Amino acid sequence: MDGAGTPSARLAAQFAFLNEADRLKSVLRATTLVDGSRVENSGEHSWHLALYALVLADQAAANVDINRVIRMLLIHDLVEIDVGDVPIHSAGGLAHGSVDTMAAEAQAADRIFGLLPSDLRHDLRALWEEFEAAETPDAIFAKSLDRVQPVMANLMSGGGTWTTYNVTADQLETRVGTKIARGAPGLWDWVKARAAPFFS
Repeated sequence: MDGAGTPSARLAAQFAFLNEADRLKSVLRATTLVDGSRVENSGEHSWHLALYALVLADQAAANVDINRVIRMLLIHDLVEIDVGDVPIHSAGGLAHGSVDTMAAEAQAADRIFGLLPSDLRHDLRALWEEFEAAETPDAIFAKSLDRVQPVMANLMSGGGTWTTYNVTADQLETRVGTKIARGAPGLWDWVKARAAPFFS
């Protein structure tokens, strides 16, 4: 129960959050499905990343809690309901990782997690902040997966956003590769070798 609230009020708040989260399915990303037929939405991306964590758990360091990683990945992009997708290779508008983007995302987190009862609000907001900071083993691995999933989509779809945004090998290494290698070096070694022909 949230403070002096009733069980009914708690459920109303929980469902308000869940109904708001449904809007993530309408946020379109730059990345396509692996078959290249259409762009994915952020809800699909979050589900796919949770599955990545489940299947690729053997690529994580021994001190990584995969259950926490899955929880992070399910909520990591909820702020895109307000901010939209900010592609890592995009130019113009909000820039990925910029001060303006981070401020907009923090404001979105205030609103969206603020719909929840206080205990859940605190727990999920803290989990989102942990992912964003990428300093704990769990968050570092989660970030690695968040970077590798679009790479796989690009590999499977004939270049995808690499072609759209004229991405260079150096940009792929600095914007994506370093993040993947930090938490899952074996994944980056495998993916980098398969990406190389797209940049030769």
